[in-house]
Amino acid sequence: MLIQALCDYYDILAKDGRVLPDGYSAVNIHYKISLTPDGKIDGMISCQQLEMKSAGKGKTKEKKIPTRSVLPQRTEKPGIDANIADHRPLYIFGLNMEGDTLSAFDRTNKAQKSHKAFVEENLNFIQGLNTPVVNAYRAFLEKWKPEEETENKWLLSLGKEYGKSGFVFCLSGNPDYLLHEDPEFQKRWETVYNQKVSEESISEKQQCAVMGKEASIARIHNKIKGVYGGLATGSVLVGFNNDSENSYGREQAYNSNISEEVMKKYTEALNFLLSSEKHKALLDDMTVVFWAMSHNEACEDLFMKLMMGVQDTMDEHTTEEMLLSLLSDASELGITQKRLQTLELIDPNVDFYMLGLKPNSSRLSVKFMLKKKYADVLWNIARFQNDLQISKKFHTVALWQIKKELVSPKSNEKVNPALMAKLFQSIIYGSPYPVFLLDRMVCRVKTDREISWYSMMIRAGIIKACINRNESKEELKVSLDRSNHGQAYLCGRLFAVLEVLQQEASHYSLNRTIRDTYFSSASAKPALVFPRLIRLAQAHLNKVKNPGNYQRQIGEIVDKLEGGFPDNLLLKDQGKFIVGYFQQYQISGRRLEENEQTEEKEEK
Repeated sequence: MLIQALCDYYDILAKDGRVLPDGYSAVNIHYKISLTPDGKIDGMISCQQLEMKSAGKGKTKEKKIPTRSVLPQRTEKPGIDANIADHRPLYIFGLNMEGDTLSAFDRTNKAQKSHKAFVEENLNFIQGLNTPVVNAYRAFLEKWKPEEETENKWLLSLGKEYGKSGFVFCLSGNPDYLLHEDPEFQKRWETVYNQKVSEESISEKQQCAVMGKEASIARIHNKIKGVYGGLATGSVLVGFNNDSENSYGREQAYNSNISEEVMKKYTEALNFLLSSEKHKALLDDMTVVFWAMSHNEACEDLFMKLMMGVQDTMDEHTTEEMLLSLLSDASELGITQKRLQTLELIDPNVDFYMLGLKPNSSRLSVKFMLKKKYADVLWNIARFQNDLQISKKFHTVALWQIKKELVSPKSNEKVNPALMAKLFQSIIYGSPYPVFLLDRMVCRVKTDREISWYSMMIRAGIIKACINRNESKEELKVSLDRSNHGQAYLCGRLFAVLEVLQQEASHYSLNRTIRDTYFSSASAKPALVFPRLIRLAQAHLNKVKNPGNYQRQIGEIVDKLEGGFPDNLLLKDQGKFIVGYFQQYQISGRRLEENEQTEEKEEK
């Protein structure tokens, strides 16, 4: 299904002219090498542009972005293998950058061998061509001696950027006259490439597993680049390298029965998606790719705003209004007949795909693949955001914020990709949340200290969402529910009241409150802890201005507890305790803050 979907998307991209023609590769280029007519370098012209890029967590930073150039198809074979008009510095110059110095020699002589292969391949290719830029290129190939260029000022000026930069050639005084765009050069390449394709078509033919018709089967699949943590040279999605993986006498990717045509389509489409910031997002160390079977990218833009928290041209207030509108529309007309009145450019019935990728050795591991109608995706995202609400004021929560709350702020621990994959699937399909999500979040609330109130709000919202959806009924409301007589919920409310009482009694001067000392044990064993907290509260009541208010709140909650405090609370009930605590504290804590501000005004 994945490869077929990518092939279908390739056809859409091809119609729009957004994918490369056959025989060409898109390469990141950082510098133009300016050549004089006699083949000497007289400058390095930067092709990079400064852009504001997302730095995660809603922040942006200025970054140099290389230019994407279309060059003759790059080879992806291991070992030394030169390209026509190569862009790699090791092949072009035959030099290694070691610290701040250039060297033409290394232990394996790879630099020398690479440059020699580059010169031979390209001199043979341009034989018989006669244009100004090709002649300058020929002179460069014939005259450049790596061992004599270790002090070349143009290369040394690149410093650490030398080894990781891509290069193209231009003519001195005319930087827009590029070698690979020269008409004669391009014509020669197309002739060579078509001849190569014709020779390869004699390869083994079988029934293609995707197209269903007989075609030349791809022995090696092109590499996929742009996956976080993957090899710089790219990784394959389909590959068979070990003898144990061969079957019926077929070796390498002949096992997969995927034709050359399909292979080129799916790899080109996936590389296009991974090269676009509009089509991918990073969740910890997993790369998530998404696309709609549509000619415009409005679906992807909106998905990034609603799911990943990337606001771009849509501010937070507009995003929240849209989510509320989607919830209202769906509740009125049903999930199959949504009115997407604010989304005029979007077809709600278009298929939307999501793919999670992680590198695994030289291959890519597919963590999940989801397919859904776009209207259903929007509805389920809106429902997910609604699940997370813990107060009457609507706030969107991005996936990166949830991921952040799943680990301790004082730890470098990473979230299990399997958990994020299951959570992603739960959101898109509207299915129950992973059970481990509730366990992890309750543990974080009980263990972590000195976290912000906003973090506490997100954590409580996640706990509420897990309990409500996984129990198939809404047990916990959006805001404080005085009609909820659940024992765990009431215990959480009572703990919040007692903490606020302690804070007011101490005139807000405590470094540690009962939350720091007793919260974890009170949420697990209320009967063991609350009698002690009630006794402490009696001393605190004598130190506040309005003890009757606290006595009324404590009495109201205790009266609803049936037969005293519970001995033990299971995981789900501990979650209810946390939600009850948060929602009560929102009310009592706000009053405490108002009282504090009033006292400050009276003192002034």
